[in-house]
Amino acid sequence: MHQHFASDNNAGMCPEALAALVEANAQPHAPAYGDDSWTERARAAVRNLLEAPDATVHFVFNGTAANAIALAHLCRPYNSIIAHASSHIATDEAGAPGYFTGGAWLRVADGEHAKLTPIDIERLTAGGRGVHSTRPRVVSITQSTEHGTVYTPDELAKLAAAARNAGLLVHMDGARLANAVAHLACPAADVTWKAGVDVLCLGGVKNGLGVGEALVIFDGQLGAEVEWRIKQAGHLNSKMRLVTAPWARLIESGAWHANARHANAMAGRLARHITEMGGIPIMSPVEANAVFVDIPVAVQRAVRERGWRFYTFAGETVCRLMCAWDTTVESVDMFAADLKSAIVLAT
Repeated sequence: MHQHFASDNNAGMCPEALAALVEANAQPHAPAYGDDSWTERARAAVRNLLEAPDATVHFVFNGTAANAIALAHLCRPYNSIIAHASSHIATDEAGAPGYFTGGAWLRVADGEHAKLTPIDIERLTAGGRGVHSTRPRVVSITQSTEHGTVYTPDELAKLAAAARNAGLLVHMDGARLANAVAHLACPAADVTWKAGVDVLCLGGVKNGLGVGEALVIFDGQLGAEVEWRIKQAGHLNSKMRLVTAPWARLIESGAWHANARHANAMAGRLARHITEMGGIPIMSPVEANAVFVDIPVAVQRAVRERGWRFYTFAGETVCRLMCAWDTTVESVDMFAADLKSAIVLAT
């Protein structure tokens, strides 16, 4: 069994990205630290993708670094960041935002399907005891969310308006932005800067790359000197072309969109199988490449005994099934058949 549903990080590099890596590596020598043609192409590709010709674009090793560096660039140590309780920065980054910012605090809401609302922003910025409390500075939004749901452009615009009313900036963790764009069938610009996002951590690793996420700051003044912060954090890659060549090809070839559409389609197929078999409730709308299902412990055990890997996400029974750019129809159908068989045996 060669594919699993534990994480889209389990997949390797897509052919387009791997070919670009090999080509870049074949160059006898190239300037270091991003002063190479591949990196310039990658920056241009990101700007074109986002319809943001003046955006500041840098590349760091992973999503945790992108988020932490971005938030550190926006916050002072006495600031706070508003986010969802299920967000990656709140649950999976070992306190990196607080560490990188020198002490900034998280204020979290726990709304349905891992989404923030304008009311959450209003509530979490209200009150306080002046200098005795942290001062809100940033709203952090995850797109698509940690529950596999997607903010619409209208939802994002309303969140950004609430943030502006409170004097806050908007950061987006876009580790799976491609999946959200594929679901909405809209330009990436419509769910980023056009919707009020100031800083975007643009994901590619979950969508076919091997390493490297893009840090995008849409306002030039806001992006001033972020490169020093990236260097100080240890995320200025001396052989940058080996990160950025795959990025350039991923976007230029159309694979950034195509890979996400495929992953979403496989999640939709898996969800249909689960709905048809009955007895396994789907816990969140399936809008990106994740399916959240309530699987009894005995059924989970039986499926895992057949070699499948997936995470129990909440409590003992809510499981996350992730599809990737390379998930095959055969893998989906085989998993669904084994799940159905395990349900029958458990009853």
